[in-house]
Amino acid sequence: MFEVEIEPNTFWQDFAIAERFGMNAIKDTYRRCKEWRSNVPMWTALVIVLNHKIWHFYNKFGDCAITRLYDKLWREADDFARENFKGEDAVYYYQATD
Repeated sequence: MFEVEIEPNTFWQDFAIAERFGMNAIKDTYRRCKEWRSNVPMWTALVIVLNHKIWHFYNKFGDCAITRLYDKLWREADDFARENFKGEDAVYYYQATD
């Protein structure tokens, strides 16, 4: 077991800006984040932010369209990590997201 340090990132702010422009902007921001798929620490940070966004919107607005969108994006990002991260990358991912 090792200490997991999350990469500094602007994902929370990027999505917060997108939220001001609506659902399509959130989807576009996520689409642009896909460039980080090969960077395990950054993809892990993205998955964590998406998860936190689900809870942020659910606690604030309940089961609304943006909550459901973040849930869909989180599931897609998490599925990608679970299917593609192996060995130490998987250990990092699971420890960071546990």
